[in-house]
Formats: sequence, structure tokens, C-alpha cells
Amino acid sequence: MEQEMLTLKQFEEASEKVKEVTQPTELVYSEFLSAQTGNKVYLKPENMQYTGAYKVRGAYYKMSTLKEEERSKGIITASAGNHAQGVAYAAKKYGAKAVIVMPTTTPLMKVNRTKSYGAEVVLYGDVYDEACAKAYELADEHGYTFIHPFDDPAVATGQGTIAMEIIKELPLVDYILVPIGGGGLATGVSTLAKLLNPKIQVIGVEPAGANCMEASRAPLPWKSLKSCLW
Repeated sequence: MEQEMLTLKQFEEASEKVKEVTQPTELVYSEFLSAQTGNKVYLKPENMQYTGAYKVRGAYYKMSTLKEEERSKGIITASAGNHAQGVAYAAKKYGAKAVIVMPTTTPLMKVNRTKSYGAEVVLYGDVYDEACAKAYELADEHGYTFIHPFDDPAVATGQGTIAMEIIKELPLVDYILVPIGGGGLATGVSTLAKLLNPKIQVIGVEPAGANCMEASRAPLPWKSLKSCLW
């Protein structure tokens, strides 16, 4: 189904849809962090979702936007854990076959948890990029429908439903801190937060040793730029 994503209408639709597979994760006031920062700090415990993470939101909403023909071909993705479980669970709910390609370094617990939802797991490569390339290869070979972990407007829309819940529960929220991995969660949360209240400041957070977003925003050194031009 071709449709616009990352619009308020789609976020509202997604917010209702994901209720079918999510647990309520009401905000938890943190006395420790509030005292440390001098602010009122709340945590949204998405680790309490049935699949262990917020990823089921994007996977399930994406699945709902697919045509029956696309689902009937089988679903495939690549992930080291949380997205894998989200897609596997969403596919199970829709009665679709799910194939998950995971790096060989994935913890056995996550592999087994993904299998427990009925997904076929293929272990390939040492890192995510290698597993992802294999997933695309299998999708082409068998006609599977690929669901990207983050580079997909529907997935980002599903993840962004978190912001809808935060603002409904805490209408006067000033800042939302969101972790950045691939960027799907940050895209969805920041877009919806700004649609609902442009004054809300969304701050992306990433590990100092894996700061891909920060690095991508840094200006290129002249030497690197020169080598690109020539």
C-alpha cells in the first residue's frame, strides 16, 4: 500500500494499531535522575514490552500496511535481536512466514527467543551489514518481503507512537531524550513530538564509542573533501 508516512494522521492510526500488541508502559518518575539533574525526569520502560523492546511497534505497524499478497510471500529481515523479535512476533500475529537473518555473533538467548515466535532463523556473517546483505539476497531469491529495521517510513511511524503516549501522559514535557541507533526511533519520536508541540526539544543520545549520528553531521576535513572531488 503506497501512502504518505510520518504525518499526524498516520501516527494516530499507528497509535491505535500498535495497542493490539503492546503493553501499557506508563512513565516512571526517577527520584535519582531528578535529583542529579535538578529536573523532573521520567522514564518510559519499553523494556517491559512482550518482545522486550519498542521494536515491535514499528514491525507490527509496517506489517499492517502491507498488502495480503506481500505478507503471503513471507517476511524477511536482518537483526541482531530486538527488531528480529518484533518482526517474528508481528508475522506470527498475521499468520505470515518470517525469516530472520542474524549475525553468527548474536547471543543464543536472542536467537532462541526469535525462534520461539515461529520464525526461521538464518545465522550469517559476523556483523549486521553482512547479515543484511544476506537477507536481501534471500528476499530476491525467494520473493520475500523485506522489512528494514529503521530505514522505512512505516517502521519509523510505528516507533514514533511512543511520543504520542508520552505527551498524552505528560502534556507539559519540555525535553524528550531518545537513543539513536539506526535512527528509526529518533525519526518517529522527533517528527511526532514536533507535530504535536513544536516547542518540545528532542535530544538524540548515542554511545561515545558508536557516535555515527554525530560523525555524520560533522563537516568533512578539506583533505577528505578534496579526495572526494578528485
